[in-house]
Amino acid sequence: MNEFMKLAIDEALDGMKSNDGGPFGAVIVRNGEIISYAHNEVVKTNDPTAHAEVTALRKASSKLSRFDLSDCEIYSSCEPCPMCFAAIHWAKIKKLYYGATKEDAANINFDDRYIYDVIKGTAKKLQVEVIQLDREESLEPFRKWKMKIDKTEY
Repeated sequence: MNEFMKLAIDEALDGMKSNDGGPFGAVIVRNGEIISYAHNEVVKTNDPTAHAEVTALRKASSKLSRFDLSDCEIYSSCEPCPMCFAAIHWAKIKKLYYGATKEDAANINFDDRYIYDVIKGTAKKLQVEVIQLDREESLEPFRKWKMKIDKTEY
């Protein structure tokens, strides 16, 4: 068994045993060295974004003092949800390894199908009412960002 995937699975089990959240774990590795590892902490922190992958990304970014993790790879005990998948992309990680599938997660009531349907525009009912408001005024920070000389691109 892959040592990094084993650690991700062990993290999932540890988090579940301590009732921190769902049975998910993740490990971030750079050049064969473990940079961070985490498990789901949604219940522990009352933070709906504290999924294993997001928590591991936060820890890795903090440890490396940078947001670009393009020289890292991530091991996840389960196929990431849409939020975690997006966060992995924002971190510019080039390789994702996962164990269980999103269908396996759905079988234990962690079903992301609705979110995928919303993203695709095929959801029959929307949970969140979305209303655009004050677009012109909201463009002001964008105009200033575009002109900002000392910005950090990401």
